[in-house]
Amino acid sequence: MSNFDAIVLGAGAAGLMAAATAGQRGARVLVVDHNDEPGRKILISGGGRCNFTNIGTVPERFVSANPHFAKSALGRYTPADFLALIEKHGIAWHEKTLGQLFCDGSAKQIVAMLMDECLAGHVSFAFGQAVRDVAHGDGRFRVTVGSIVHEAPALVVATGGPSIPKLGATGFAYDLARRFGMKVVEPRPALVPLTLGQGEALFRELSGVSTEVVARAGPAAFREAALFTHRGLSGPAILQASSYWRHGEAVGIDFAPDAPAGWLRAAKRAQPRTTLKRLLPVPERLAVALVEQLGVAGDLGNVPDKALEAAEVRLGDWRFTPNGTEGYAKAEVTVGGISTAELSSRTMEAKKLPGLYAIGEAVDVTGWLGGYNFQWAWASGWAAAQAIAER
Repeated sequence: MSNFDAIVLGAGAAGLMAAATAGQRGARVLVVDHNDEPGRKILISGGGRCNFTNIGTVPERFVSANPHFAKSALGRYTPADFLALIEKHGIAWHEKTLGQLFCDGSAKQIVAMLMDECLAGHVSFAFGQAVRDVAHGDGRFRVTVGSIVHEAPALVVATGGPSIPKLGATGFAYDLARRFGMKVVEPRPALVPLTLGQGEALFRELSGVSTEVVARAGPAAFREAALFTHRGLSGPAILQASSYWRHGEAVGIDFAPDAPAGWLRAAKRAQPRTTLKRLLPVPERLAVALVEQLGVAGDLGNVPDKALEAAEVRLGDWRFTPNGTEGYAKAEVTVGGISTAELSSRTMEAKKLPGLYAIGEAVDVTGWLGGYNFQWAWASGWAAAQAIAER
């Protein structure tokens, strides 16, 4: 049997952050992961360049049953804090749109940085070995990995959710939480393409067409690109909206987000011989499909005002009712997870079981597309590590 101050399950963004931080504060830490190498999800993120944070991070850009839960951790470990770590390691970076920060080089630099930070904290690793059992008694956790039992007074669950199973993702965190009497908010795929049924076959014929829209789902609206696919809808606007979409609900698309009220009637007065197809701010193939659906053909001067008003309303809130999503295989993250009601927002420690911590995607906190989920991983991992070091 080997003894540690903390055992971290999961060598992803949150787990490595927690291990490095606690290790550098003097804790003896073991990181366990069934994958052969750390940070597999980090390596594929951002097209291989890792969108490692977002300078616009605020709690309002996270989905959770408790919208206030993330405030403490996010407020105590900010994008500026992580950026300072990036620059300490000499990693060149750049800002893309909407506050998204990426490596100039490769996501491998982020994994290497985290591993270097872990090594500076004398963290131990057990990679490529599945956890056979987790037990608790007498204030200590016993984790069986292979034939070895590791013991520690603190256990950090950082195994994420089931999104992208080809990288080894599972629902292990939820099973473990339930085993220790913790509630789990029903998980579902998020930041994921939406699928359409046969009734929307016309739009599937537009596969590959992309246009800027405002996509609405539930209380949220996102202005970014939407992409038609052979299965339905994708693109940043749709991925964002998917986190708020629930089965059976419609998604509203504004195909003319800059158009003022009454724009079609005004165009009819100013240019009676123009057509709706020419006016639509979308690619031609999409314009043809929209006009066909609306039944507004020919010169605007020959179209009744009421028909133009109806077309304007529909173009501003075109309803699609997805029949599902492309599932965890294509989902970047998972909405839901270990209930925040079970955890301290300051330390990420379980209220009913001292020494048990849950961080990162395993928890019911899910960020928008664009680096927010990484920032939650860094912040929640850092928060747990502070508490562990102070035990």
